Amino acid sequence: MKRLLIILLLTSIGLGSYAQQAAPAAVHNFSLQDCINYALEHQDSVKNAGLDVKSAEYKIKETIGSGLPQINGAATFQDYLRTPTSVAPNGLFTGHPDYNAPLVAFPVGAVKYNNTLSVSGTQLLFSGSFLVGLQAAKTYKELSERSLVRSKIQTNVNVTKAYYQVLVSNEQIRLLDANIAQLKLQLDQTTEQNKQGFVEKIDVDRLMVQYQNLVTNRANILRSLVLNAEMLKFQMGMPIAEEISLTDKLESVNLDQHAGDKIDTSFYRNRVEYNLLETNVKLNQLDVKSKMAAFLPTLSANAGFSGVYQENHIKYLYYHPYPFSYFGLSLNIPIFTGGQHINQFRQSQISVEKAKNDLFNVKNALSLEASAAQITFTNSLESLNTQKRSRELAQEVLRVTKVKYQQGVGSSIEVNQAQTELETADNQYIQALYNALISKVDLDKAYGRIQ
Repeated sequence: MKRLLIILLLTSIGLGSYAQQAAPAAVHNFSLQDCINYALEHQDSVKNAGLDVKSAEYKIKETIGSGLPQINGAATFQDYLRTPTSVAPNGLFTGHPDYNAPLVAFPVGAVKYNNTLSVSGTQLLFSGSFLVGLQAAKTYKELSERSLVRSKIQTNVNVTKAYYQVLVSNEQIRLLDANIAQLKLQLDQTTEQNKQGFVEKIDVDRLMVQYQNLVTNRANILRSLVLNAEMLKFQMGMPIAEEISLTDKLESVNLDQHAGDKIDTSFYRNRVEYNLLETNVKLNQLDVKSKMAAFLPTLSANAGFSGVYQENHIKYLYYHPYPFSYFGLSLNIPIFTGGQHINQFRQSQISVEKAKNDLFNVKNALSLEASAAQITFTNSLESLNTQKRSRELAQEVLRVTKVKYQQGVGSSIEVNQAQTELETADNQYIQALYNALISKVDLDKAYGRIQ
């Protein structure tokens, strides 16, 4: 009976484990904003940039700590196996030294055992370099925070583009399904007409070739769709094995948003790249201040206490301590350093000028990028509208051609050509749609609208 219970228990555990393994993975139903929010929490580049901000906070505390009291303790123990000795002329201590006789050795007063316990401390009272360093540490944190913003913006852009790619692939499959359905209907009708002797076998073969090509193309797009979905998950920082379903539709994307907005000429100040270089200029200016502070004196206070234990016998070592203490001030005044400080100061000034030049150059570069993005977006939008009209026209041409063929006033070749033209129009429409979506994202980034 006991053996039977054990078998039943193991069987139930095994079935439970199998059920857990066989359970389908949960599907994430994500909108574009959901994907962006997920990426901002899980994308490694964003997480590393956040860690850099924390590291900068510790850097500030480290700098502050260098201006707080520095306290150290020390302990030494010495056992003189042979006590130190010195030499002097014979008779020196009796007042009648004999400088012609050999020198004689005598102990220098060291005892066999020596133990010293001490505590010392220093406090910085004034240092120009410390004050500037504290400012630089705070500016360094500002730089890391702006780097975090840059990582978030780039992640937003990457996720948005990947999301749109999946939506466009779904739209392409939808158009292919519509073409395949109407071509299959036409193929069935033509096959039936061939059986009745109204059309030739070659007409059926032509339609069959087109049909098979569309089916093959759809299978290829489906495989690409899987890859596009995996790319989206990669940009989000989501495990590739997890399932995701997109809830947004292409119809919800407003391509005309901001199209008529008046562009602020100072838009570049909204770009994090410009802000980063501004911070870099501030860091270089603080470096100049730091080099100037090297010409100033440094004042610090120091104090210490020591307890000294000395004895020739170890058992009496701690009977009589000989403590001493001190307090003092240290003033360090740089007088001449061989021209090092002045040349370091001049190098820092040059770095500031270079940083300002970089700032001016990036301003021009961002203006050029924005102009190019605006033109690209306008061209993409016009191409998309043109391809929409071309696709509608191709559908109408195919409809009219079919009617003429059914009425006996057209040929199957004309129908096949119209079908091919519709497929070409669909492909051009899909490419124009993707280009318009991507150029919109680039335009929003160029004008600093992605935050």
